[in-house]
Amino acid sequence: MTGSNTMDTILVIEDKESMRAMLKQTLEGEGYQVITAQDGAEGIRRLADERIGLVLTDLKLPKKDGFDVLRAVKEDSPLLPVIVMTAFGTIETAVKAVKQGAYDFLTKPFDTGHLLVLIKRALDATRIASENILLKEEFADKLGLPKIIGKSAPMQEITTKMQKVAPTNATVMIRGESGTGKELFARAIHYLSNRKDAPFIAINSAAIPRELLESELCGYEKGSHSQALARKLGKLELADKGTVFLDEIGDMDLALQAKILRVIQEQVIERVGGDKPIKIDVRIVAATNKDIEQAVQEKLFREDLFYRLNVFPITIPPLRERRDDIPPLAQHFLNKYSAEVRKGPITIADEAMDILMKSPWKGNVRELENVIERAVIYAEGGVVRSQDLGISEASIINALAEHVPMDGPLQEVAAAATRIAESRRIRQVLKQTGGNKTRAAEILQVSYKTLLTKIKEYQLEEKGE
Repeated sequence: MTGSNTMDTILVIEDKESMRAMLKQTLEGEGYQVITAQDGAEGIRRLADERIGLVLTDLKLPKKDGFDVLRAVKEDSPLLPVIVMTAFGTIETAVKAVKQGAYDFLTKPFDTGHLLVLIKRALDATRIASENILLKEEFADKLGLPKIIGKSAPMQEITTKMQKVAPTNATVMIRGESGTGKELFARAIHYLSNRKDAPFIAINSAAIPRELLESELCGYEKGSHSQALARKLGKLELADKGTVFLDEIGDMDLALQAKILRVIQEQVIERVGGDKPIKIDVRIVAATNKDIEQAVQEKLFREDLFYRLNVFPITIPPLRERRDDIPPLAQHFLNKYSAEVRKGPITIADEAMDILMKSPWKGNVRELENVIERAVIYAEGGVVRSQDLGISEASIINALAEHVPMDGPLQEVAAAATRIAESRRIRQVLKQTGGNKTRAAEILQVSYKTLLTKIKEYQLEEKGE
């Protein structure tokens, strides 16, 4: 047991000093942190002041008894497990405590081995209960280890960065266009970390109305607003000892940014309508597709929070800048969706792959996945052909043209347009000559060396050449 429970703090409430000392020594020997109290009133005060993982209390106590402690726990922290201790002959009283919400009971004298097993079961049950609350919500379909596909140089560099930062507690800022898979990378960091057995919780700051986002993150107290009929724990509290992924952090309200800054600096939150700080232990991974530096300049994003989040930045390049990853990604999605629709092995025809390699992928990996899913449905004879993709040559040209910077200097606009035109013409001629570069250079009226340079620059190398 030692090592797996070092972060759990147990509150022991026992009026007999010798028993209290024995329990403290036993539990600390197993790696738990132990806080003690000699009566019910002191125990309830400790509950308010400390971050407790489990309560072990005698039922018969001076001042306030074990039932008072149990009621205080259930009112303040419904998921906090309570194990009650009672003298032999008063088992009926202990059963009454269990009916009122205690996890289990022990009759004195008891075997310490039994106590340790019971504590471990109670803590495990609490973790499962927290996870079940999360699973009933939007994260239910996102379990399982993340699988990052890609062997391009940029992806290899990102993988190396993730492996270095994951074991630390450093905050990470993931930047990239929409659809590049920022959440997938955040999950990978979590699963490579020492927090992998604790929850990973994703929050999209742009998808939740601003007035509800604080309640979603921090929770709220009963009566804090008209709909607050009972206390609700926030995602930050449920993610204790785990990782919280704050997606689209650039859309977060300034007032809530201040609360996130406090979470990072002090590891505390306050529920909406509450007045006491609650200690938590979470790691923050943030993501954005916006220009945060510009937002800081415009006073739309707190500069101090930016520097706290940007301790370890990771930038995911768009798919059009790592085209070597398109074939393995396409094959991955092909396998996934052919299995879902119960079709046999499916391959991608060369002309279809050529279209995938040429497309600009404004929606990045997410768009590629959608295209492959649709193509698998249309595919016949175990082959995805160009017509199954739903991507026309005209749409590729139009999409590429959109990447010409129309608001820049004329020289930059012309250079971008030239790259698009040259790329398309060279590919067309290479196809016409069957890949014969010498003949292609003659048709294009450029030197063989110039053609090779442009083929490399535009990533036009065909397979098999």
